Amino acid sequence: MSNAPVDNSRRRFLTIATSVVGGVGAVGAAVPFIASWNPSERAKSAGAPVEVDISKLEPGQLIRVEWRGKPVWVVYRTPKMLEQMKAHEDKLRDPNSDEPQQLDSAKNAYRSKRPEIFVAVGICTHLGCSPTFLQGGFGEKVEGTQDGFFCPCHGSKFDMAGRVFQAVPAPLNLEIPPYTFIDETTILVGEEEVA
Repeated sequence: MSNAPVDNSRRRFLTIATSVVGGVGAVGAAVPFIASWNPSERAKSAGAPVEVDISKLEPGQLIRVEWRGKPVWVVYRTPKMLEQMKAHEDKLRDPNSDEPQQLDSAKNAYRSKRPEIFVAVGICTHLGCSPTFLQGGFGEKVEGTQDGFFCPCHGSKFDMAGRVFQAVPAPLNLEIPPYTFIDETTILVGEEEVA
C-alpha cells in the first residue's frame, strides 16, 4: 500500500463519471425494451378503421373489404331486395336483431344506417365460414326470396339484412361492424358515429 495522500476530488470525479456512464447505459438498454411493448405498425393497421369508396357501387352489387382480418361486405340493395325482406320475417330466427351481440344501429328493419346500403361481416355465425351472395338464385334455398346469403359448408341461410333463417345451424344474425358514413360515397368501417 502506498502512503501517498488520497485525492478526494479525483475520487469524487471518477464516482460521478462512472454513475453517469452507467445511467446512460441503463436508459439506452431500457428504451428498446419498453418500445417492444408497443404494438407494431402492422398490428396497429390491422385494427385500424378502413375507408370504403362506394361511389362506383351499383344496385345489386356486393364489394368486399378487409377489416381486422375479416371480410366485410358492402351491398347496394335494390328496392326489390328491400321489399322482399318483409315477406319472410316469420321464417327468421331473430327478425328484430334482439340478440345482445348486435349494435344499436342494427336494430331496425334493414339492419343498416341507410336502407339501400348494407354493411356486414361476411362470416357465418355457425363455424366461421364465408357465405356466398346469391343474387337471383336464393329462391332455390328459401321459397319466395330471390336474394340472400348461403353458407355452403353447413347450409345456413341469411336474408339481405343478414338475418338468419330458422332451422339452420347458424345461431345468430350476421355481425354488423361499427361503421359510419363520412360523406355520401365513403364509409368508415371500424368506427361508429357517436351521438
